[in-house]
Amino acid sequence: MSKGSPGPTPGFLVWRLANKWRVAVDRAVAPLGLTHAQYSLVASLHGMRRTGERPSQRQLADHTGMEALYVSKLARSLESAGLIERTRDPRDPRAVRLALTEQGAAVARQAVDVVQDLLQQLLEPLGGLDAARTRAFTEELTTLLDVPLAPTAPRPGGTTPPTAAEPTTDPHTQGETS
Repeated sequence: MSKGSPGPTPGFLVWRLANKWRVAVDRAVAPLGLTHAQYSLVASLHGMRRTGERPSQRQLADHTGMEALYVSKLARSLESAGLIERTRDPRDPRAVRLALTEQGAAVARQAVDVVQDLLQQLLEPLGGLDAARTRAFTEELTTLLDVPLAPTAPRPGGTTPPTAAEPTTDPHTQGETS
């Protein structure tokens, strides 16, 4: 909370909600042998496959908002599990293209169904997945996600502000991270 704020900050609430949903998705897809992060990749590949796309790891990283190195690590583990194929792009030998295997497509379909049911449950307080309040909520979140991060500027005295990986705490925020 900020000094003048009567309750938690929006950043703190978004962080808490993201953690709550991550845990819920982790639990929901665990029986399929997936983590939430792995689900994000296979579900994205599933959707892209339906439109004929075969993205590079970089494109998938941009699509999911994950770091490219993390996507590479996840892709290797999903390849080892037989769920995706990683192939070099003949036009750009630095690029690695990703695609679901048949087994991966089957797991992705199951996982998407499980997560859709979970989202319906989690969004019930707003009226459910197809409700007007949920659409408005989605639009608000999209607006916030579309704002590019500004480069960090040095603070007076030559220090840079903390990053999201280095949360600040002070007595006025009661340990909040955003």
